[in-house]
Amino acid sequence: MRWAKTSTKIQEADMTPMIDMVFQLIAFFMVVINFSEADQNQRVHLPSSELAKPPDAPAESPITINVISEEVAIIGAQEVPIAGLTRLLTLEHQVLVRKGEGKAREATIIIRADGSTEHGVVQQVIQICQQVGFEKFALRAKQQELVTTRLTDT
Repeated sequence: MRWAKTSTKIQEADMTPMIDMVFQLIAFFMVVINFSEADQNQRVHLPSSELAKPPDAPAESPITINVISEEVAIIGAQEVPIAGLTRLLTLEHQVLVRKGEGKAREATIIIRADGSTEHGVVQQVIQICQQVGFEKFALRAKQQELVTTRLTDT
């Protein structure tokens, strides 16, 4: 980019600081962006359901529990036995209570259970959450793809 001065000398603008700032902004936004798949664990294979649909709006204060077997669940980055969920959920509940009035009531527990997990295990996880004080729950399932067939006259 050239800038003409009133004199006969021509000066060029140094673009290096602007390019450096653009790269820093790109790096900043890549770090800050919230990926929706961050709470998903690849070891959980969700069951298919005709009734499954994407949520209308993101849950406020979501806590995701991945149930990978009859004995083991993952909450956050910690793999714990189902019986050990009480301690972690109690800590989560206490943090939400300290954050402000109503935060603990607004928190949604998102349960992602593997398709091979028995229903009783999911019920057990819900009961543990209720004992701790959580009231809102969302179960995740894979949405079945609709198969449409076209009839042709022969």
